[in-house]
Amino acid sequence: MSKIMTISIILLALLILAIIFLVVLNPSFGGSLKGERLKRIEQSPHATNGKFQNPLPTPVQTDDVPYLKLIKEFASTSNNRVPQTPIKTHPIDLNQFGLPTEKIQVSWLGHSTVLLNIDGLTILTDPVFSIRTSPFSFVGTKAFPYTHNYNWDKLPKIDLIIISHDHYDHLDYKAIKQLKDKQTVFLTTLGVGAHLERWGIAPDRITELDWWEGFQFTAKIKITATPARHFSGRGLTNRFSTLWASWVIQGPSQNVFFGADSGYFPGFKQIGKRFGPFDLVMLECGQYSPYWPLIHMAPEETYQAAQDLQAKALLPIHWGKYKLSIHPWTESVERLLQAATDNVLTIATPEVGQVFPLDSPYPSKHWWSKSEIN
Repeated sequence: MSKIMTISIILLALLILAIIFLVVLNPSFGGSLKGERLKRIEQSPHATNGKFQNPLPTPVQTDDVPYLKLIKEFASTSNNRVPQTPIKTHPIDLNQFGLPTEKIQVSWLGHSTVLLNIDGLTILTDPVFSIRTSPFSFVGTKAFPYTHNYNWDKLPKIDLIIISHDHYDHLDYKAIKQLKDKQTVFLTTLGVGAHLERWGIAPDRITELDWWEGFQFTAKIKITATPARHFSGRGLTNRFSTLWASWVIQGPSQNVFFGADSGYFPGFKQIGKRFGPFDLVMLECGQYSPYWPLIHMAPEETYQAAQDLQAKALLPIHWGKYKLSIHPWTESVERLLQAATDNVLTIATPEVGQVFPLDSPYPSKHWWSKSEIN
């Protein structure tokens, strides 16, 4: 073996070791599964050999993904893939939270982060406030510029946080670690609690659910984890190791559904029959691609899923904050509205941060349209 080859092998080995240590030492990658948590995963009817399975076969991507082309497309900001000016947002009206109201109050903060006031308690879904959806601060997709930046100081007191799964655009290490000394309760899926514990959240504040398991938050509020068609993983080797879910949230007089991430599948009808009708469903509408058609919905599928769920109204989420696919940033909501011209259900299009009650005239301004930008 030549001296050059030997040096090359040593350098490659050092590079591999550096990457391994970087992953192990970086807390953003989350915790490891062990003990009773791992045992519970192994006993789940939805896991095989410690890996969770979708309700039906679901390749994460197609076999013909042109990686070099995608890298170039992701780097490009042409074709309206990102907003050209900061998105107008609202400071959160704190007076709309913390007090019992007859109707559920809702505020969408971009992507999949939603505030809910239910019976005077504040529930927050998938809080992500970091600039990048990445384990590193110097690389990864950057958030669109907003006129107001949301963080814990701008939010009302949070009573319960729902974490749908452990992807970086739904589980934000920097946001979660700021709550280690608070008393906020966390509700999530099997395995995700390992990440929360590594970041300082006490185990007695964490509840992990399998699909179809329920959590009685109060005497009047019950939350059930329901199936979704997606996947999980924060590191290089832990894909499918933790569970992903959608969520049924039943209040004293109104019910809502938080879909998080999911491709279209027959499970929406099953959930609708079992828990519907829903006053509002919050479903992903964005980050789809023909190269991963089964793990994210096209806007037309989002509209069909809302009907399957027996929804009265639909709030499109998972758009308006990050460029995680290659479609124009406004395309998803525009295609959704075009699919909804039959007026079977109402589409709510609030501005980011705007608070609105259910069963009232829903926000319908096309705020993303150039013709409506002030």
